[in-house]
This record gives sequence, C-alpha cells and structure tokens, in this order.
Amino acid sequence: MSLRTFNLLLAGIAIAAFFAAIALGATPLPLGRVLAGAFGAGDPGDAIVIWEIRAPRALSAFIVGASLGAAGAALQGYLRNPLAEPGVLGVSATATLFATISVYWGVSAAAPLVTPLAAIAGALAATALLAIAAARQATIVSLILIGVGLSSFAGAVLALLMNLAPNPFSLSDMINWTLGSVANRSLEDLALSAPFIIAGLGVLLSQARNLSALTLGEEAAAGLGVDLKHARLFIIAGAGLATGASVALAGAIGFVGLVAPHIVRPFAAYDPARTLVPSALAGGVLLLIADIIVRLTPTANELKLGVIAALIGAPMFVWIAARRGAV
Repeated sequence: MSLRTFNLLLAGIAIAAFFAAIALGATPLPLGRVLAGAFGAGDPGDAIVIWEIRAPRALSAFIVGASLGAAGAALQGYLRNPLAEPGVLGVSATATLFATISVYWGVSAAAPLVTPLAAIAGALAATALLAIAAARQATIVSLILIGVGLSSFAGAVLALLMNLAPNPFSLSDMINWTLGSVANRSLEDLALSAPFIIAGLGVLLSQARNLSALTLGEEAAAGLGVDLKHARLFIIAGAGLATGASVALAGAIGFVGLVAPHIVRPFAAYDPARTLVPSALAGGVLLLIADIIVRLTPTANELKLGVIAALIGAPMFVWIAARRGAV
C-alpha cells in the first residue's frame, strides 16, 4: 500500500470515528439526526449536544492525539531512538506541573482559563530551556538527560503538591490533570490551545528534510548541508509547543506519541519525514477511539482518557516490538 493510500485510509477512519463519537453516548443519535442537528435543521436539543458537548470533545481528542503522534515521530527520528516520545524531553511533565500549581493555589477556581494557560507557560519554559541547550551544541544524550531531569523534578514537585493538597477537591483536580481527559472541553478551550498546536506542527513539518538527513547521523547530515544547530532548535521547539499545548487541552496522556509512529513507519519506508503526517493521523484516530471507549464504558465514574490510552497503547507497543524482534 502506498503512503498516499495509507494516509487517505487513516483520514477516512478518522472521519468515521469522529461521526461515531458524535453519534454515540448516553443518548445515541442516529446518523440522520446527527447530520440534521449539525446543520441546524433538526431538534435544537440535538444541535446543542453536538456543537457544545460532543463535537468539541471529539475534536479535542483527535487534535491532542495528532499533536502527540507527530511530536513522537519527530523525536524518534531526531533522537534515532524508537522508544522516544513527547514525554522524554520533560515538556509534558513540566506543563502538567504548572497546571497543577494553578489548581493547588486555587487560581483555577476563580478563572478556569488560568489552568490551560499555566500548562502552556510550563511547556514554553521547558521548551525554552531545551532550546537553549540545543543552541549551545548539546549532544542528543545531553538533551535526553536534561529531559529526564526535568521529568523527575516535575514529578517530585507534583507529588509534593498532592501530599500538601489543602482539600480533597484540589487533590481530585490535580489527579485529573495527571491522568488526562477531554471531558467538558469547549470550543473556547480548543481556540486557546490550537494556535500553539498549529505552530508546533508547522515547525515540525518544516524540518521534514532535516529529519530524513539526520537518520544518517549528525556528521553525515552536516556533510549534506544540514545546519545542525538550526535543526536541533526547531525540532525541539516544535515538539515542545505541540506537546505542551496538548497537555493544556487534555492533561498528561502517554503512549500515543510512542505507538503511533511505530504503526505507520512500515508504510512510510521508515523515513521520519514521511512519517510525520501519517503519525499525526494515526495518533488522532487512536485517541479518538480511546475516548469513545471511555464514554461507552459503564462505570460509576468516567474513566480517564490517559488511563485508557495507556491500556491500549502499552500492549500494542509490546506487540509491535515483539513482532520486529526488538524484545
């Protein structure tokens, strides 16, 4: 199957999953009612359910999955490590930490938009630190170690905040951010995060050629005319922006950025440049399907999207790795 055909297949699956996400729920909507409500020709109640509840949630799931998928593909190509994913640079953990700090101090209760803005600020801070390191000719190993350090520090501070949570409600909100969810997301939430996500994805796509060259190693890429300092800076900045904005929208969600590139890589001839777009589509589809499972699972309290994503992604990754002889 050609890459173009594969991309069209993924896009078709994404569209089908999007309509399924709108139609399925506590009150299922037949396709006719979905189409009528979407264009304002049906019951006004259907239009409210579609445009204010289900469509923003489905769009959020797809966009977050697409961001993580593309960022994972770029980082795996740049770091030349099949285990790399957006969390490896510490951006996710730092963004989650800043969001939980706003919850801890009670700022989010007074102004709900403060929490996603804090997450974006945390992502930008971590990305800026990594970009500075990249600009100073830091090696790939150095960048990974910095990311591990950021993740460890952010995780430790987050655990401290949870231990010191002033009340159960604050603790619950902080846990929600660490487990990930797109429940109750609105078009306003999407509008807040979308510019950062689009900017991040745009930067990653602009580095497609450099990613292909970097598969040969940094010395060979430099011999082909790649500006290593420029490439490092932009790949890290793009991945950081896309990942941080996705955390601002849905909280911390793992494994999507790890698994999606592995699914599509055989169809892209193992070329990181050709993997970016299908990884974004595959990541969006994975998270959209995971959110449908979350909504349809009959539990007293709705499961968190990050939990379902890990339950789906971890076994899938083990299966992919085992098939390729990596374990």
